[in-house]
Amino acid sequence: MATSLGANTYNRQNWEDADFPILCQTCLGENPYIRMSKEKYGKECKICARPFTVFRWCPGTRMRFKKTEVCQTCSKMKNVCQTCLLDLEYGLPIQVRDTGLDIKDDVPKSDVNKEYYTQNAEREIGNSDGTRPVGLLGKAPSSSEMLLKLARTTPYYKRNRPHICSFWVKGECKRGEECPYRHEKPTDPDDPLADQNIKDRYYGINDPVADKLLKRASTMPRLDTPEDKTITTLYVGGMGDTISDAELRNHFYQFGEIRTTTIVQRQQCAFIQFATRQAAELAAEKSFNKLIINGRRLTVKWGRSQAARGKESFQDGVSEMGTRLDPVPGLPGALPPPPALEEDAPTNYFNLDPGTSPNVMNISLPPPPGINPPPPGFGAPMFHMGSMGPPPPMGMRPPGHIHYPSQDPQRMGAHAARHGD
Repeated sequence: MATSLGANTYNRQNWEDADFPILCQTCLGENPYIRMSKEKYGKECKICARPFTVFRWCPGTRMRFKKTEVCQTCSKMKNVCQTCLLDLEYGLPIQVRDTGLDIKDDVPKSDVNKEYYTQNAEREIGNSDGTRPVGLLGKAPSSSEMLLKLARTTPYYKRNRPHICSFWVKGECKRGEECPYRHEKPTDPDDPLADQNIKDRYYGINDPVADKLLKRASTMPRLDTPEDKTITTLYVGGMGDTISDAELRNHFYQFGEIRTTTIVQRQQCAFIQFATRQAAELAAEKSFNKLIINGRRLTVKWGRSQAARGKESFQDGVSEMGTRLDPVPGLPGALPPPPALEEDAPTNYFNLDPGTSPNVMNISLPPPPGINPPPPGFGAPMFHMGSMGPPPPMGMRPPGHIHYPSQDPQRMGAHAARHGD
């Protein structure tokens, strides 16, 4: 057997001796300064059962200690992390990656065939530069739309938390805050994610995490193309403060000519306007749920036309995102929309009864009590509502109908101003 420590030097030549592990960013931790313990031939690989060098470290404060689980040969064959067995490029399980790339890499599971397969893989890895995957994975296409949509762009350090304290679950933990384990309620034992196997994850079968991600990929939203052919603008959201105009242009120029690029720094978004509708459709198709710049996944949507924004402005109590807003107490109600034509506008500015005669003239306001009435010619302003009696001369007639007292030519101020001219 390969795990024997006897005098069989042939098997001992196949044992692995490494200086540094192959890890993903999540397993390595957020602390750039970590200490690792190295144990030469410390354990056997859980896939090929050959002894290999085991590394052990703590990825950060209040995190559990982690160690390598498989040898580097098995890690390079599948291009996965030695600890979590997730793909190094996308951060996804092997089953999801192989489904997205449409490959089927059958690794033998019997001891003899597994040993022979591993030796051939080591020979192929030795002949390569060591930076790219080998086998069927090395010949697979470079990317897939489903993988780009599901790929994790930032480390998920929550995965490094300690395990749940079994004594605390039974109510018997006496260490309190000094306990290195989590004092939380355990998950449902019937949950499929609670039953994970490292070999099933490596071989890409019966992986509950992969099944959950594949179901999410089948229900992911799609970006519908607007019917208005004049829309050639794309909305890019979630930019943050680190993405510049040049970086946006470097991504979108490959789809067609860009007319304008507008960045709204306060809202952390941008608007990319293309010269043609065909270029905008191609950019939307290739960038929706797949655009990653500076490690940030950006939101790509279609812009709205001016007509659509004008109609939405009349919606009462509806925000730009389409959610219903509660009315604010104390504020006046919404004003009615303006009439379509000027001819349709009503002329009843004083809210008079429509049944009264429109030829009402010389409505004088009575003086306040205790004040003598003014002499003739200096009375209160008159409201002229109609045309009774002889009309005034042409030079004194104001343009249009008289509606307000300030437009009355009989007032003293208007008369004096006219004589002053």
